[in-house]
Amino acid sequence: MRARMRFVSIFVALALLLPALALASGTVPVGVRITVVTDQSVSSKTAKIGQTVTGSVGQDVTSGGKVVIPKGSPVKLTVSSVQASGRLSTPAKLYLRLRSVTVGGKTYTIATSSAGRTLGGKGKRDAGFIGGGAAGGAIIGALAGGGKGAAIGAAAGAGAGTAGAAATGKKDIEFPAETKLAFTTRATVTIN
Repeated sequence: MRARMRFVSIFVALALLLPALALASGTVPVGVRITVVTDQSVSSKTAKIGQTVTGSVGQDVTSGGKVVIPKGSPVKLTVSSVQASGRLSTPAKLYLRLRSVTVGGKTYTIATSSAGRTLGGKGKRDAGFIGGGAAGGAIIGALAGGGKGAAIGAAAGAGAGTAGAAATGKKDIEFPAETKLAFTTRATVTIN
């Protein structure tokens, strides 16, 4: 009976120890994709370059068939590029870069690509608002006051179209908490 208890105790101890021993040691080579899930939201409207954003590794990072960075490891990201949306032609952009990962209580600096997005330009849409306003104003002005009325109506319509484009065209980028982003390593990092 004691032999059986001893065997079970050793088995349980090994079952608890082996994952800890096998976990997180090795080298992450250049070109490895690391998926990160953000812990907090970040917006192109309020973010600043260099601002820290926290998150965690979204799936195990393996090398040579061995887990080097386990899923759930804490990470720190920084805002690498940001631009708030302008009223007429400036598209919003927001990019983050993975800067560090903590594995087994140790923090490792890591060099990666940036991940994020830029909204498409609004030039054609804004031109449509402005041109449509000018054309509509010219038609109304021509009906009301002839050639001189058409010129005044076109100017007034263009002004109204510009105001409409400015009022409706501002759109920023927001990455809410739990956004998944993928980064690619640019330098080898050894985790031990």
